[in-house]
Amino acid sequence: MKKIFKNKTVLITGHTGFKGSWLCTWLTYLGANVIGASIDIPSTPSNFSVSLIGDVVEDYRVDVTDAKEVRLLIKKVRPDFVFHLAAQALVRASYRDPLETITTNAIGSANILDALRVLNKKVVAIMITSDKAYDNVEWLWGYRENDRLGGKDPYSASKGMAELAIRSYVESFFKSPESNVRVGIARAGNVIGGGDWASDRIVPDCMTAWSNGKTVDIRSPHATRPWQHVLEPLSGYLVLATNIANDDERQGEAYNFGPSADQNYPVSKLINEMSKYWDQVKWNDISRKKDHIYESGLLKLNCDKALSDLDWYSTLQFDETIQMTVEWYKTYYQNKDQSMYDFTISQIQKYTKLANSRGLTWASND
Repeated sequence: MKKIFKNKTVLITGHTGFKGSWLCTWLTYLGANVIGASIDIPSTPSNFSVSLIGDVVEDYRVDVTDAKEVRLLIKKVRPDFVFHLAAQALVRASYRDPLETITTNAIGSANILDALRVLNKKVVAIMITSDKAYDNVEWLWGYRENDRLGGKDPYSASKGMAELAIRSYVESFFKSPESNVRVGIARAGNVIGGGDWASDRIVPDCMTAWSNGKTVDIRSPHATRPWQHVLEPLSGYLVLATNIANDDERQGEAYNFGPSADQNYPVSKLINEMSKYWDQVKWNDISRKKDHIYESGLLKLNCDKALSDLDWYSTLQFDETIQMTVEWYKTYYQNKDQSMYDFTISQIQKYTKLANSRGLTWASND
């Protein structure tokens, strides 16, 4: 992918977040000129801060709900690629402020596309939504891209709204082969990996508590999730961008990026696996303490379309995902002399080599 992104101008919204900061690192490693736009740094600490991402990207503070700000930035930087990750990304927070969640996730997505609509320059936009955009009835089968959208909680609903807005812009303004704007939609599930310190997330909660010798409370130890390392969906976003750029048939298409079906495990299994790489693991099951906030218990993705169209499938096994995640945090907490940017690059290199050895074509030249 280096020949695709080298010396290209890439705008990443939400670049200070967990996924966004990892994507910044990967794209700078590939030789891109990365520009980041975020409203703030979402946590303390954060991967953006501890990996010194601000030293290797052009860093802007922009509110994606402000259409004028978004338009001025995109007019100024004139990107070749846009990865739109800026979002209010937490289900529980969406109950505290549903309007902000809907505005950020739905209107923010529309603002990005509206700015690109008037840019008058060829650009590829990868719009990241979520697996929670689906109307989840908690069945055993993985959701396909043509399944019904729209969830019960405000966060899930906001992602469904975003997809409707994206689809409208594609059909109304970008459908013609002569359009300068190529759009792809990416849906991914629960993502873990080093450098996530967001609130109300299982891995950050565990790492923060255990690094201080404390016990972590687990709300839903029996809830099943398709656990995947952050590099898995990011590789999918990059592959989708390279395909969308040169293939009219992919215009406006949505793709799921998730682990294989046999990597869906309950939270309790995740904790037990993390205990193999971290000493003195302590946790409490507080699932009987009901707080009346709905959180899905079972959610899986079917990724056959990504395999068929993009030759993409997940690289890491469950144990490899957990090991890479815990090793990142252990390095941060126990080796203060280590550059976390360099360590993150080393994990990207390791992941790419594994992908190449397991037959993924995107990794063959990196």
